[in-house]
Order: sequence, then structure tokens, then C-alpha cells
Amino acid sequence: MMRNDVHFVDTANAPKAIGPYSQAIAAGPYLFLSGQIPIDPSVGKVTDSTIEGQTKQVIDNIEAILASEGLSLLDVVRCDVYLKDMQDFPEMNAIYAERFSHAAKPARTTIQAAKLPLDSRVEITCVAYRGKM
Repeated sequence: MMRNDVHFVDTANAPKAIGPYSQAIAAGPYLFLSGQIPIDPSVGKVTDSTIEGQTKQVIDNIEAILASEGLSLLDVVRCDVYLKDMQDFPEMNAIYAERFSHAAKPARTTIQAAKLPLDSRVEITCVAYRGKM
């Protein structure tokens, strides 16, 4: 049972959760997105093996979840990026900078992870602010 000011997000425009978690949870003025991996929601699997393609798909998935709550990348205040290989940082960072091109960039941490779900090369989680900035 959830409190009145808390609800879960479930949109068909982003991959379904592959475990016991929600795509996102809206709590008060914040939207907490679960880690997104590069699953193409139209086919339900990872379709691109490049870091560039996977980063684009992950951010597409994030945008779909945000849009389901009337938000956009402009509302993201924090991101955590997990890379399978830190050697992919320059390519991931170029796509990230392209998509988060607004003046106030989200706070961010980027780390290398030993293994990511479905052997993905990148996973990104974020928090968005649902109030007025």
C-alpha cells in the first residue's frame, strides 16, 4: 500500500522492469527512476552493441518514463551512470552531453561496474524534480 503522495510509474513506452521493482516512483516533488539499460521497448531486448547506441537507447528510455509524468530531461537533477568499461567514458559522455545540453546539467557520478544486467555496456539511473525550478 502506498501513501497518497507516492505512486509508481508504469509506461509501455519504456522497458518493463525485469525484476521486482518499478520503472520509477513518484514521491512528493521527486521522481526516482530505476536504472535503465538499453532495452528497446518495441522488441524487449538490447538491439545495439555499441556504447553510443546503448547510451542513446538508455536516455530514450529515461525520456519515456519522464514524459509519462509530464517531465523532460530538463527536470533531471541527478544521474548515476554505470559503465561496463570505463574506456567507454568518452563516447558515453559525448552522447550524454548532447542529450543533456541545457545550461544546468544534473549532478552526476560515473563508475565502472563489474557486470551490468543483460551484459549491457551502460546503465543510468536518475532523479527528477517535479516542482518548479
